[in-house]
Amino acid sequence: MAFDLITDQDRFSQVLQAACRADRYALDTEFHRERTYFPHVALVQLAWDGGLVLIDPLAVDLAPMAKLLDGPGLCVIHAGTQDLEVLDLVCETIPSRMLDTQIAAGFLGVSSGSLMTLLETFLGVSIKKGNRLTDWLHRPLTDEQLEYAAGDVLHLLDLTDKICAQLESKGRLDWAYEESSLLRERPRNRRSPEDAIHRIKEARSLKGTTHRIASEIAAWRERRAATLDIPVRQVLPDIAVVALSQQTPRTIEELKKIRGLDSRHLRKGAGEELLLAIQAGRTSKRRSPATVRAPELSRELRPVVTLVTSWISQLARNQNLDPALLATRADVEALLREEDCRLTEGWRAELVGGPIRALVSGDASLAFSGRGQLLLEARSNVPLNL
Repeated sequence: MAFDLITDQDRFSQVLQAACRADRYALDTEFHRERTYFPHVALVQLAWDGGLVLIDPLAVDLAPMAKLLDGPGLCVIHAGTQDLEVLDLVCETIPSRMLDTQIAAGFLGVSSGSLMTLLETFLGVSIKKGNRLTDWLHRPLTDEQLEYAAGDVLHLLDLTDKICAQLESKGRLDWAYEESSLLRERPRNRRSPEDAIHRIKEARSLKGTTHRIASEIAAWRERRAATLDIPVRQVLPDIAVVALSQQTPRTIEELKKIRGLDSRHLRKGAGEELLLAIQAGRTSKRRSPATVRAPELSRELRPVVTLVTSWISQLARNQNLDPALLATRADVEALLREEDCRLTEGWRAELVGGPIRALVSGDASLAFSGRGQLLLEARSNVPLNL
């Protein structure tokens, strides 16, 4: 395959000018985050009609690519959530228009399809599996690495044409664009320190003051990891967060006796900061977010959830849709509680939200077809005489 490796800023500027003139472009990134808090971009793959380049971010400044991302061209990505995180970090923006081929294929019944699967399914193209654990930050990159990376965008625009043609024939193309655009609304990069406690499995059973102390420690750990750009577990292991909340040490010497803690976790002022976090949790009167639960459904509506989720699975099969795209159990419960949720707007409101409301209001009923299927149909109001 023909591609250019861009390691010169002037050449990169020329590439951007050409890409900005295109109606659409395919984009992918390679990055590492195993030893850091934030992802470190190692390569950017960019293709448009008539061009394919690999951009070396260790040699050029990627910031000018913001002009391309903010422009009118359609950005085609595959499973692009993490790519958007990388772009937001290095360019301080993300594509203004995008289509995610993994999401789009879900509207054709392909569940969470890998790029390899989609290329084989829609184009009959096989690509090398490659080594997912390759070191993309090592230089020079090998010919095998470069060819593998280029393959991630080489066929992406042709794949988009095939998928979009089928979506349009089914009247679902707008759904795919709508769902892809929602990627822009997801939080990126820095996670909320206040929510860090919910990512610690061992802390789920903590309550009261112990939970508040653990929450303060977890939030401190998250902020320090972001500041130092290191994984949170290098700041403090999970087991230490829980042990500290239960034993509440007051001195550095007491800290050193905590399970999971050693001197490397207490360097450069970390020990003193940790003691302050423990004290803040000890004196906090804030109600733990973990104790705040969604209102329970009324007793008469609880059976509806099981029925509706079964019908949604049936609907997904009938419509040849990825079931995960339609609705989750949480979506159904939120709708029944009359909350704003995914089922109250867009294509889901028409396909799922409206029929569920008709069922709950008594205007529709669920029935077995006699062939092992559930049917949602207009209610007859004629009781069966038994």
